[in-house]
Amino acid sequence: MPETVTGKCLCGKVSFQAQIEARHAGVCHCTMCQKWAGGITILTECQNLKVDESPELGLYRASEWGERGFCRNCGASLFWRMQDGSHANVSVTALDGIKDFTLNKEIFIDEKPEWHSFEQNTKQMTGAEVIALFTEGQAN
Repeated sequence: MPETVTGKCLCGKVSFQAQIEARHAGVCHCTMCQKWAGGITILTECQNLKVDESPELGLYRASEWGERGFCRNCGASLFWRMQDGSHANVSVTALDGIKDFTLNKEIFIDEKPEWHSFEQNTKQMTGAEVIALFTEGQAN
């Protein structure tokens, strides 16, 4: 049964609600996340992402298919989603009352700096594998 989670940015001006199936977190090592978040981005997959319509909500079109949501006031990174809304991930660190998450996935593993390492055994995907997953059917 899905769990409803809530979250907000550092200053509290942008908030969101979503449903998650499990308390699993994934790490993105892509160079864009490294620049955007100052390091890794820790996300969890979600459904039914609802973001408040705050004027502080900023959207950055990160690719032909994806966009990143952030707060224009405090700069907090909040989510990544497909522009068509078919898939979304929210920042675990932006969730209210986070605990009991398990790290289970690392993506863009081929862009991971050598000094990033985790003790957990995770499913690992290269950037090409991730892009193929999200762009299947996009060319048609």
